[in-house]
Amino acid sequence: MESENFKSGFVAVIGRPNVGKSTLINHIIRQKVSIVSDKAQTTRNRILCIHTDEECQIVFLDTPGIHKPKHKLGQFMDEAAYQSLRDIDAVLFLVSGNEKKGPGDMFILDKLKGVKVPVFLIINKTDVMTKEDVLKKITEYHSVYDFDQIIPISALTGDNVPVVLDELKKIIPQGPKYFPDDMITDQPERLLVAEIIREKLFLSTHDEVPHAIAVYVEEMKQRTKDKVYIRATVFVERDSQKRIVIGKHGSVLKEAGFKARQEIENLLGSSVYLDIWVKVKPDWRNKAASLSELGYKNE
Repeated sequence: MESENFKSGFVAVIGRPNVGKSTLINHIIRQKVSIVSDKAQTTRNRILCIHTDEECQIVFLDTPGIHKPKHKLGQFMDEAAYQSLRDIDAVLFLVSGNEKKGPGDMFILDKLKGVKVPVFLIINKTDVMTKEDVLKKITEYHSVYDFDQIIPISALTGDNVPVVLDELKKIIPQGPKYFPDDMITDQPERLLVAEIIREKLFLSTHDEVPHAIAVYVEEMKQRTKDKVYIRATVFVERDSQKRIVIGKHGSVLKEAGFKARQEIENLLGSSVYLDIWVKVKPDWRNKAASLSELGYKNE
């Protein structure tokens, strides 16, 4: 039974691509629910990630990185990020401490000026910064925006991440539990499986290919008492990309499939037979019908 002082709230996590938003949330949730790679724009949908303890329930909205859209998929991703700024209790604005403040950061800060809730600046990647660098970065951002809190962290090592949680607990309102204690994301298992496969392919390929990859789980069912059958289709835009994703003698697809299967088995708690196919869907990132078919739908 919840105490009368129980708190609950929604927190948007926003920033440029590849600043560590998903890594931070995965650390707080203590389980991987968002795709992580060293390539920008890996998160495509807005994902709810839920932290629950005895004092509170905080629902984090892991958003795609805000960037200048180059196609309809990019427009979808930016809109998903902006939607996260509605009906929230706080904003975590993440920046990479080891990168210069650029036009992208200023663009986001301009958007945040209309937000009526506390905004925390989270300076990430302190594990590769000196104390002097951290202080310079704090001064640099403090001069352009009046943040409610400025917290340097390392999402990778977890350094100072508990401070973020503690400060959020101070400002979120009293309220009920919106989700069960054991629920850590609103994403269905099929989408999580698709994201795991996409992540492994991200890590196995290079250049423009990762951003042309979409994964759709066609079938997922219990075939035997102890084995789940999963059939997934990987969509790319060109034949040349298909050849890269498959690799010589199928080497790239086999390696990505092996790593994905291991992680999916941990997620589902069951043995998995993973059947992956690669198909060409020309220019799917610029076609509204293709985006909708592949699950990219803004509410």
